[in-house]
Formats: sequence, structure tokens, C-alpha cells
Amino acid sequence: MLVTVNLPTPAQMRGRLAAFAAICGAQGRDRRGCFADGPLWHFDDWGGNWAELHHDGGGRVVMVGNDHEYSETYYGPFAEMFAEPETDLLAGAPQWWAPYAQQVIANGERLGFVYGFDGTWWRADYDLDDGFASVGIPATDDTHCVELISEFVKDAAGAPDPAAIEALIAADAAVTVAQVAAVIGDRWDAAAGAAAARAFLAVEVA
Repeated sequence: MLVTVNLPTPAQMRGRLAAFAAICGAQGRDRRGCFADGPLWHFDDWGGNWAELHHDGGGRVVMVGNDHEYSETYYGPFAEMFAEPETDLLAGAPQWWAPYAQQVIANGERLGFVYGFDGTWWRADYDLDDGFASVGIPATDDTHCVELISEFVKDAAGAPDPAAIEALIAADAAVTVAQVAAVIGDRWDAAAGAAAARAFLAVEVA
């Protein structure tokens, strides 16, 4: 049995993820923090907590991830490893979710949640905290994204203008060098940041 999850659509998430990726890319964090690589959108907090969106084609998306402190769900071999009851994160799920979950396990990483999108976000039915909320992915709302970017930028480049960050989000990944520079000033590489953001345009989103 699956239950619905109240989350923005991937199309609504894209501008926020691309904005944060622009800041990571400008600072030169290669494949860390936030980036797009073809059909993969990745976020991590540099502390072992992460989430990834995998675009499966036809508007379908699978999101997998884990919070190593707060995910109370244990799936696959990690249930036995931690001597915890297993939560079947794929219970009732269509087959197209499975390869993305299985790849995480094959890579030796713990999996806390698996959500699927086919016009609506779904997950298996369980009552445990799966850790998604505590991962802190900047895709959930504009306010959180603005706060996260502000915190990330302020120590190196001073407190950014919230309106400039909002414009970066509103660009919906079609980000310009000038828009990145308006947030970071001249401290980092605005052109690299814009390129990192525009990588999110590689897939069509619904």
C-alpha cells in the first residue's frame, strides 16, 4: 500500500535546487552539496545526509535518501546490521522504483526513504520518521532555500540580498552569470555557478 506525500512537484523543486547548485558550483565544490548530472539531481549537507532525484522518463521520478541521525527506517541488509525491524520501503511500489533503491544498497549506503512521483508523490505506508524532513533539501519551499543560501554565502561574501536569491530561484535553472554574481559578489566563480545551475535544464520536468 502506498500513501501520498505532500511535496512540491519536480518542476517546482528545480529552481530551488538549481539556485543552491549555483552557489556550490561557484565555490568550486565538485559533485558536493548540490548538482545535476543528466537525469540525476543530488543534494547533500556535507555531513552524511543526502537525497537524490532520479528522472525515470515520462515525468516519473524516484527520490531516494537518508539522514544518518534521524532516519528510523531500516531497509535491506541494514536492518540486520543495526538489529532493527526492517521497513519495506518498496511495499506496494511499482517496479520502476526498485532499481534506484537497489543501487543505493549495492553501493553500501543506508537507505532511509524512497518516494516516487508520477504526477503525485507516493511512498510506502509506515509510521516511522524516515529522515526526509531532517535532510534539509532546499527544494521544499522558497523560504528554506533562501535561508540555506544566505547561511552558505554570508561568511565568505557577506550577507546576500534576499531579493537576489529569490531572483536566482525564479530563474528556474535558466540562470545567468549576473544573477549568480548578484548573490555572491566577486568572491567566487559566478560563471561556474551559472553553468552548474543550467545543468538542471537537461531533463524535462512535470
